[in-house]
Amino acid sequence: MGGFFGCIADKECVNDLFYGTDYNSHLGTKRAGLVTFDSERGFNRSIHSLERDYFRSRFEDELDSFHGRQGLGVISDTDPQPIIVNSHLGRYAVVTVAKINNQREIADELLAQRMHFSELSANNINQTELVALLINMGNTFVEGINNVYRKIDGSCSMLILTEDGIIAARDFLGRTPIVIGHKEGAYAVCSETCSFPNLDYKVVRDLGPGEIVRLHCDGFEVMQPAFEHEQICSFLWVYYGFPASNYEGINVEAVREKNGRMMGESDETEVDCVCGVPDSGVGMALGYAEGKGVPYERAVLKYTPTWPRSFTPGNQSRRNLVAKMKLIPNGALLKDRRVVFCDDSIVRGTQLRDNVRTFFEYGAKEVHCRISCPPLVYGCPFIGFTTSKTDMELITRQIIHDFEGDDDKANLEKYAQTDSPEYKRMVNEIARRLGLSTLKFAKLEDLIEAIGMPKCKVCTHCFDGTSYSRSPESEKFF
Repeated sequence: MGGFFGCIADKECVNDLFYGTDYNSHLGTKRAGLVTFDSERGFNRSIHSLERDYFRSRFEDELDSFHGRQGLGVISDTDPQPIIVNSHLGRYAVVTVAKINNQREIADELLAQRMHFSELSANNINQTELVALLINMGNTFVEGINNVYRKIDGSCSMLILTEDGIIAARDFLGRTPIVIGHKEGAYAVCSETCSFPNLDYKVVRDLGPGEIVRLHCDGFEVMQPAFEHEQICSFLWVYYGFPASNYEGINVEAVREKNGRMMGESDETEVDCVCGVPDSGVGMALGYAEGKGVPYERAVLKYTPTWPRSFTPGNQSRRNLVAKMKLIPNGALLKDRRVVFCDDSIVRGTQLRDNVRTFFEYGAKEVHCRISCPPLVYGCPFIGFTTSKTDMELITRQIIHDFEGDDDKANLEKYAQTDSPEYKRMVNEIARRLGLSTLKFAKLEDLIEAIGMPKCKVCTHCFDGTSYSRSPESEKFF
């Protein structure tokens, strides 16, 4: 996915920029970048790979080379960024959190207009540079940003560092969040509100879908008001979000605990204890334990000193091994016990299958699994939350293919419908293939209730296939 942080102050802001960006590190693992602007020194940018190291260790030694009262930082799971641009709009830097599905088509169109791309990465188009070229086609930043949203298929939120403040623009349908923070003499804008407390920023408000604002150290102005229609990604609360973060004022950990509590209250399976698969399964497990009235115990622990990320290696088999290495079972709590493990989701199922086998080897009598979201039946065209190249990498789609034999004629909507005969058959087969005693997924209506927003404002495409790509208010831009 990715995340970003920007700040502008009445004094040097490099420390805030550095640590604020670091608090987005859980959102991506490929690259990171910082850029500052100083009225005397101009723009200064640095980009590093995160695939073998942490953000702090990559940037800490060069912090003294950054100067300025405003800057942007980004954790990117896509391209090297920020991009620095010199155009008729002035000199600026841009960072994005985006997934652009039609970037090849847009690039061909721009090349036909004699534009060029210079920020190639492994011979691929840099989608942040693509965004910058589309911005440059406008007479103003607002016009250029709307040109981005008119052209792209997918989603894109962005921060733009100009010589006159920071421009923040949230995706037309608000699929990814942007939040404004304030402290004396400074404003900040970020993907994750967990960036704010230790830097003494207080949340001002979320940007609305399609909203564009310009921040200065003493305030901000709305350049384009928010649209009413919204499709914020539900998976932010399920998996991506840091527990202390809030989106639309709704806390991630509170949603996970409420979701787990509802499942625990309705689950009649007899168990001895419940455990959360760290990290994103812990909140749900705490709620489940409360709802069911069984103890929460740490029957599996995450070893963080040397195995912080399961998806860092480029090789899938190595990623699977790292995923296994970072989780250590506690045999003393597993032996002769019926254990429920709570996890955020099942994508391919490879890691969970290995874990289940290990839990039984350590003496567990029964291994049950409870998942905090419905089955992932559809791939996400809006946010890159998995490394899957096709929907057929999802365990659900593999099973549906085995059942139906013809992907084009498969009744996906029936498999996505909770408690339908097709749904039950699919879930039972997932449990069988993973070696589980029982498997249950959260109901979509329970997840929506836990989030606390109307269903029409939350994107649930990966669960039920529903979504829309434009809001009625945005039609004038198309």
